[in-house]
This record gives sequence, structure tokens and C-alpha cells, in this order.
Amino acid sequence: MTVRPIRTFGDPVLRSVAEPVEDFDRELRRLVKSLTATMRAGAGRAGLSAPQIGEPVRVLVYAYDGRSGHLINPRLELSERRVVADEACLSAPGVWWPLERSYMVTARGRDMFGKPVTVRALGVLARVLQHEADHLDGVLFSDHLEAAERERFLAAAQPG
Repeated sequence: MTVRPIRTFGDPVLRSVAEPVEDFDRELRRLVKSLTATMRAGAGRAGLSAPQIGEPVRVLVYAYDGRSGHLINPRLELSERRVVADEACLSAPGVWWPLERSYMVTARGRDMFGKPVTVRALGVLARVLQHEADHLDGVLFSDHLEAAERERFLAAAQPG
């Protein structure tokens, strides 16, 4: 499948709320395969959402610590326990920043054929699922930072 360019901070598609998937067809399966190929095309990549490759639909893929897959129209249930850890985004290459997120997540959605899927995740994989689901709502991880931290992050994320 085709490896696609990843959109970077400043691209308006990253600020758009993605549309729910309604048709579980060949085109959707192609998109999931392209997302997966794009995610796997670089070292250290753990997740990717459709808006990051310019497709404004509710699809994400993940691969971390031997677990991989995809979710269509995901809904997340977050644990109350929260942890701070460094986080990065393929749309802001090379910049890591500490961010608080839920330690555990239960994600429910569909697979590319429309069958129900539930993913329970802890630690880094839970963080990946939260991060990618945020992209589906037009939320960048820098939006979770306090104003002064966000300014420092955005300065560090500027190309050049």
C-alpha cells in the first residue's frame, strides 16, 4: 500500500473534526492499509490517525509492544489514574514534551469490515490511543498544555 506524507502542525486538516465512517468498503480498507504502511515506514512510530494523512475520517492505527491494529469510529473510556510521560507527534517531528494522560483506556470501535472491536490498553499504548483519538476531534497534544508550556512547545515545533 501507499506510504503517504504526514501533515504537520499548521495544516488546517489537523484542526478539523473527522467525520464518522459509514461505509465499510474497499476504499476504507485501502485507507487502513495506507495508514498502517505510513505508520510503519519510520522508526519509533506507534500510531497514526487518518487526518494526519489528510483524510478527515474517524480512523486510527496503532502498533506498540507487539500489539497492533486499527479502530474505526473509536470511543474511549479513560481511567481516573493519570500519569505524566513524554509524548511526541508525527505532525510535529522531533519534539517530545511531558503530558499527563490516563494510564488505562478501553477503546471501542469497529474494524475495517464493520465488526465490533474492543482494545484494553495500559501505559504507552493507552497514551497512543488517546493521542490518536484526539486527532480525530481536531485536538493536538499541545492543546492539553498550559498556555506558557504550549508557547514553548510551539516554538520548539516550528520548522527550521
